[in-house]
Amino acid sequence: MIGSSRPISWVNTAYPFAAAYLMSGGGISATFVVGTLYFLIPYNLLMYGINDVFDYESDLRNPRKGGVEGIVLDRRMHRVTLWSAVLSNLPFLVFFVAAAFAWPTFGGPEGISPAACLVTLAVSVFAVVAYSAPGLRFKERPVLDSLTSSTHFVSPAVVGLVYAGSSFSTPVVFTLAAFFLWGVASQAFGAVQDIEADREADIASIGTVFGASRTVLFAMAAYAASALLMIGAGWPGVLAAVVPVIYLVNIAPFRRLADADCERANAGWRRFLWLNMVSGFLVTQLLIWIALR
Repeated sequence: MIGSSRPISWVNTAYPFAAAYLMSGGGISATFVVGTLYFLIPYNLLMYGINDVFDYESDLRNPRKGGVEGIVLDRRMHRVTLWSAVLSNLPFLVFFVAAAFAWPTFGGPEGISPAACLVTLAVSVFAVVAYSAPGLRFKERPVLDSLTSSTHFVSPAVVGLVYAGSSFSTPVVFTLAAFFLWGVASQAFGAVQDIEADREADIASIGTVFGASRTVLFAMAAYAASALLMIGAGWPGVLAAVVPVIYLVNIAPFRRLADADCERANAGWRRFLWLNMVSGFLVTQLLIWIALR
C-alpha cells in the first residue's frame, strides 16, 4: 500500500497545503500539523489507491509500472487498499470538519467561514475520488482529466488558504491560477507516455484523443500561460515565472512525437519527477525571501 500511495509524490500535495497555510498567517497549529500529515499520506493513498485498483488492466500493459512511477497492485490487495484508503482518511476529515466549526480551539484565527472550509475540502476529496472511481472516471474524459488532476494538487493549497483565513488577494489568485495551469500541463504530458497502453485497455484520455504531438503542444501552451500568469502576482512572485518555463523546455523535444513512439516521452516524465524537487527548492527559497522581507 505504501507503493500504491506514490511516496515520491507525497510532497506534491502536502507542500502546497503547508506553504499556503503558513504564508497566510496560520502559524504552527494543530490544523497545520494534522493537515500537512493528511495531505502527505492518507490523501495520496486515496488518490492513487483508487487509481491502482480500477486501472489494473491498463497497468498490466504499461511497461513503466513497477517503480517510483506506480506499481501494478496485486488483485489480492485491491479490497484492503480501498478500505485502507477510506479508513485512513476518515479521522482527518472529521478533524477538518470539527476545525471548521470550532476554529479557535484548533489554533486558527477567528472569523473563518465554515461553509468555505467545507466546500473547499469537499471539492478536494471529490476530485480525488472522481478521477478514477467507477461511474465517474473523470480520467477518461479528455481535458476534464487534466483539470481534475490539477485540482488534486491545487486544492490542498486552497484548503490551506481558507483554513488560515486568507483574503485571496490578486497576487494569490494569479499564483493559484498559474499553479493550476502548471498542473493541467503536467497531467497532459504525463498522459502521452501511456497512449498505447491506454488504447489497448480501451481507456480514453487527453493523450489518446488528441494524440502525442498535439497533447505535448497543449501542455507547452499551458506551461507558457502559467508563466505569463505569474506576472500578475507582482514582485517578487513574478520570479517564479521561470519555473513553468523550465518544464516547457523539458517537454519541447517531444512536440513532434508520433503516437507509436509515445513511450519515449517517459524520458521527459522521469526528468519531470526530479524537476519537481528542483522547482520545489526554488519556490521554497522564494517563499523564505518573501517571508523575511
